Amino acid sequence: MNTKDLVGVGIGPFNLSIAALCHDNPQLEVAFYDKKPSFCWHPGMLLPNTYLQTSFLKDLVTAVNPQSPFSFLAYLVSKKRFYAFLNQERPAISRHEYNDYLQWVSRQLQTLNFNQRIEKIDFNNDTFEVYLEQNTAPVISKNLCLGTGKRPHIPAAVKAQYHKENCFHAIEMANHKRDFTNKRVTVIGGGQSGAEIFLHLLQGHDGEPQEINWVSRRSNFLPMDETCFTNEWFSPKYIDSFFPLPSQAKTQIVDEQKLASDGISESTLKSIYECLYDKKVAGEQQNYRLRPNRDLTAAYLSNGLVLEAHNKFDNTTEHYHSDIIILATGFENALPEYLEPIKHRLDLNNEQQFHLNRDYSIRWDGPQNNKLYALNAGRYSHGISEPQMSLMCWRSATIVNDLLGREYYDLQDDCSFVEWRNPTPFDATQHKLSA
Repeated sequence: MNTKDLVGVGIGPFNLSIAALCHDNPQLEVAFYDKKPSFCWHPGMLLPNTYLQTSFLKDLVTAVNPQSPFSFLAYLVSKKRFYAFLNQERPAISRHEYNDYLQWVSRQLQTLNFNQRIEKIDFNNDTFEVYLEQNTAPVISKNLCLGTGKRPHIPAAVKAQYHKENCFHAIEMANHKRDFTNKRVTVIGGGQSGAEIFLHLLQGHDGEPQEINWVSRRSNFLPMDETCFTNEWFSPKYIDSFFPLPSQAKTQIVDEQKLASDGISESTLKSIYECLYDKKVAGEQQNYRLRPNRDLTAAYLSNGLVLEAHNKFDNTTEHYHSDIIILATGFENALPEYLEPIKHRLDLNNEQQFHLNRDYSIRWDGPQNNKLYALNAGRYSHGISEPQMSLMCWRSATIVNDLLGREYYDLQDDCSFVEWRNPTPFDATQHKLSA
């Protein structure tokens, strides 16, 4: 029986990065599975004129192996548009181009298996048994890497009205037959996705809405903090300092850093403001309302959908009549059903989230030589960079090194200008005050 060194569950950018780095190591027997028919990165969010908030150099491989044939620069050269890419001088690449890059890599890796849904995972005889929907015999592996992502977060106030026709999550936006002509549309969420959808509606790409409401819990439509010292939070040295902290301190720190990863790009805010100004100059009838600092309190049917919100600024109640509601409300953790056979062996907190070790493996009661690595599951253990693509490749290399039991990839990065931890603990005996 062919026992794999690693089976990856789900093929998104994170597991794709691991697959690309494993390609350099023929001694590793790996396989990755996904129920999708082929690779596509959040197809429902591939709207026109939407861009990444991360540098193209933070791709699948470059930070640990710039010579890799799977780098974004290698992709540009293969597509014969290296110079055109440089000439455009855009600060970020489009979601469409990034998705095309990821698909280009996926087509070159023989370890990826699509149209393969995983039903359950069990553990017997010191190996994991991965049961695929169409196979009776399981795939056997020493280790697993869980990369199936998170589920859309649906606010409690709208759950009763949530369905695919007129109340849907932003991740499904591009998949819908969109005609917003003369419709009352409400966008909920003040992050990047909400901003992109609001701009998309303003520009009338899918018809001219009768009314557009943009609602957010935040005090205003706030920019992402992309300044240089803030970006020190997205570095290996910061993770080294952050990981040993007490859990309560980590939670407080991460919550304070929200706008470093979940704000709106300055370019998007500028485009929205310019669009609003141009409409005012042109004398167009105002069909939009920007409404920050509101908490949703209810949603009900009455001649269409009606949203009720609490205005935290003046402590009043508001109602928005809507034909369509788009939830740009992010994602939340959910324990995958396929883990049910071994769920009782995993170390979970009260929110059913994994407790992770430094090497991104889940703490569990099984043999330490058999590991379940979890991707995008360590925001409160490894820091704010964990759900982002900024340190994706560095994390992938950490996992590959751990599989190999040696430092195959050099992960040292000593160029950090901020001292996060006290380098020399205070010794009171050496600092006595004179009388």
